[in-house]
Amino acid sequence: MAHTYEELKKKTVAELREIAAGIQHEAVQGYSQLNKEHLLTAMCRALGITHAHKKVVSDNKAQVKIKIKLLKDARDKAIADKDHKSLKSIRRKIHFMKRELHKAAIVAA
Repeated sequence: MAHTYEELKKKTVAELREIAAGIQHEAVQGYSQLNKEHLLTAMCRALGITHAHKKVVSDNKAQVKIKIKLLKDARDKAIADKDHKSLKSIRRKIHFMKRELHKAAIVAA
């Protein structure tokens, strides 16, 4: 029986361990000791199931880095103008974009 990632994710740990018992693969060895997250990853590896962990917002990292640079310039201007409201907004945008870059790096690895 073919399983999908979404289908396996909805199952309980006990159900996943029951399925893992029938799989002969080194990835699921010691399945009774694994928690749900690790068991799910091991089963996906053993069954050859691929799935996207994170949604990548931008495929072009260079464009995101350019946008961050522009936001940093705007941040510096907001600091000089002592505009705290826009400063907070700009800092949040920079933070969000940096997190997206880190997520993209994790997904690509």
